[in-house]
Amino acid sequence: MKQVVQNYKSGELALLDVPVPGCKPGGVLVRTAYSLISTGTELMKVSEAGMSMLGKARSRPDQVAKVVQSVATNGVPATYRKVMGKLDSYTPLGYSLCGVVEQVGDGIDDVKAGDLVACAGNEHALHAELNWVPKNLYTPVPDSLAPRHAAFGTVGSIALQGVRQGESRLGEVALVVGLGLIGQLVAQLLTASGVRVVGADPDPARCELAERLGAAACGDPASPAVESAVAELTDGHGVDQVYLAAGGGSNQPVELAARLCRDRGRVVDIGKCRLDLPWNAYYEKELDVRFSRSYGPGRYDPEYEIEGRDYPIGYVRWTERRNLACFLDLVARGRVDVEPLITRTADFDDAVETYQRLKDGELKAVAVLFRYPEQAAGDGPSADAPVVSVPVVPAGAGSSAPVRAARTPVRLAFVGAGNYATSMLLPHLARRDGVELSTVVTTTALSAANAQRKFGFREATTDLDAVLGDASVDAVFVVTRHSSHAELTRKALLAGKAVFVEKPLALTGEELTGVLDAVEESGNDRLQVGFNRRFAPLLQEAGKRFGARTGPASLRYLVNAGRLDHGSWYLQQGTEGSRFAGEGGHFVDTASWLLGADPVSVYALAPSGNEDLQVVLGYPDGSTATISYVTTGAAGFPKETLDLVADGKVLQLDDFVRSSVYDGRKRWVSSRLPKARDKGQSAELAAFVRAVRTGGPMPVPLGSLVATTAATLAVRAALAGGAPVTLAEAR
Repeated sequence: MKQVVQNYKSGELALLDVPVPGCKPGGVLVRTAYSLISTGTELMKVSEAGMSMLGKARSRPDQVAKVVQSVATNGVPATYRKVMGKLDSYTPLGYSLCGVVEQVGDGIDDVKAGDLVACAGNEHALHAELNWVPKNLYTPVPDSLAPRHAAFGTVGSIALQGVRQGESRLGEVALVVGLGLIGQLVAQLLTASGVRVVGADPDPARCELAERLGAAACGDPASPAVESAVAELTDGHGVDQVYLAAGGGSNQPVELAARLCRDRGRVVDIGKCRLDLPWNAYYEKELDVRFSRSYGPGRYDPEYEIEGRDYPIGYVRWTERRNLACFLDLVARGRVDVEPLITRTADFDDAVETYQRLKDGELKAVAVLFRYPEQAAGDGPSADAPVVSVPVVPAGAGSSAPVRAARTPVRLAFVGAGNYATSMLLPHLARRDGVELSTVVTTTALSAANAQRKFGFREATTDLDAVLGDASVDAVFVVTRHSSHAELTRKALLAGKAVFVEKPLALTGEELTGVLDAVEESGNDRLQVGFNRRFAPLLQEAGKRFGARTGPASLRYLVNAGRLDHGSWYLQQGTEGSRFAGEGGHFVDTASWLLGADPVSVYALAPSGNEDLQVVLGYPDGSTATISYVTTGAAGFPKETLDLVADGKVLQLDDFVRSSVYDGRKRWVSSRLPKARDKGQSAELAAFVRAVRTGGPMPVPLGSLVATTAATLAVRAALAGGAPVTLAEAR
């Protein structure tokens, strides 16, 4: 693999081929998607490496003191060899990245391979294609957060820890000295917490950027503008806190802090600037000088960082890892905006050139990202695009349906009896001729008893195995929480039952493969997933009116999903998957049915600050389907609207209440406006029961169910990679 390194003696920068790190216990191996250059800390290190030996000594007096002590202990020759050996070695750069977990070490149970994580640490989150990261230095990335934004996690944690040290309160006024990357983030965090911010920086562009992102006023510290703004905002008393986010050898920042801070105010040093405190000024105001140590409690403690020993939250509320997770959450919810801070996104292969341009001043930047090879985005799938395998449907499975006695009712068992089962499925089945509700299985006895009483099940139980072993049961409905769908489906197929499983069929590729392994092992492919939209009467009729097409089509599907109520189990993304993983199959299936094919590529974007998604599906004939899955729309707007355009015709669906077709000569509008939206559940259930009764084909081919599920799961991979992924049948 490749890694950015520097020789501190010569100043040489290189993109070096190095061995892949092993995945040790207590951590994860992460493949980097984006890493962030800290334009302050890293450029200071790069600049120091280019100095003469005397210059290096002057810039690091702490290291000179260690050398002097070593001479006294070990003598000049031994110390010289030690110092030269250390200087003439390659050292790593980087400490803030986002990537995908490639391998999980022993003792790790909070993430799995394929998860997107943000990582920290100047020994573990390096500018390298692969990094081993211990548990307390990574955190999962919220589903709605783009990987390039998650790469700011560590630098954001540094800014966040500085703000915590300042103990800011609502309504206070703060001065941020230095509006580089850290200063910009500090200003945004303070603004988000209700503090008015004045910024000081000699660069007008950085001042303008900070004001655009929420600062009350910014200006050159040498001009009267900053002092005037402070006087106006504080009635002449001075700011409550000063945050020193500047670097360099000037003592101006600490002198400015003393002049503009109020009596008994707080001065927090976050950057690395000169700190010759003017004694009289600080003494007379009794200023409280504080230091902010990097990302927060745990930093430099090997028991925390390497051995993974967390601090109890009751004693240490905000550790390194908790700060990292907190900052990502703020960005995901739109309280902090990092996109305007990104001056350049460079390919990782151009790392050395990028550092050189930064060092020479040719590239003026607040933040620079490295994009790693697999994240290079294009206009569409290519030979080099990431590939997601679609599991192969076993050949010859289900050649004969399970034998059942003629003229007997179809006996159904329900596993789960929650809101969807009792409101959208069971009312249709309870009044259908030729159907017997045999057994309902739930984890709690009371919910089973309620379903039995309301819908007339013959039996109610909490024993799943007894139901699967009951030869009289023809079909099993799996209507439980998402995380259990694949395993329950697998068990029911192996028991020889026809299965109706509510979406999603699976939450991971491994789960999907497990279902197909059960099909192959049992020879039973009697499976239907609850993709009901294709059965909706209005959509069926509109599809017939639209007719066959000859050229590629363009489909737009707007899903105004809305926000979930607090406490909804849909929000338990760690166990139940993302909202789109759970619900998105509906919309992928509808698009594929209308276009008459399975998707071959998936591209996805997630705007910062919410759960909105833009998903673009590509089809074999060049057709495309764009699914806009949004949670931030107006509650009164229809939930689902769809447009299909091809061959001079347009099909429109308005929330399953009205459908229209325009063919250039006339417009057809659905003749009926149903009192309630019919999204096809009744027709889908009728088709499933008929297939079970007659032994005929399932309503939707198994290959289509698998392709839809694989495409839905590929959205996460597309978001993580920032590029389209190709869906290819596994070989």
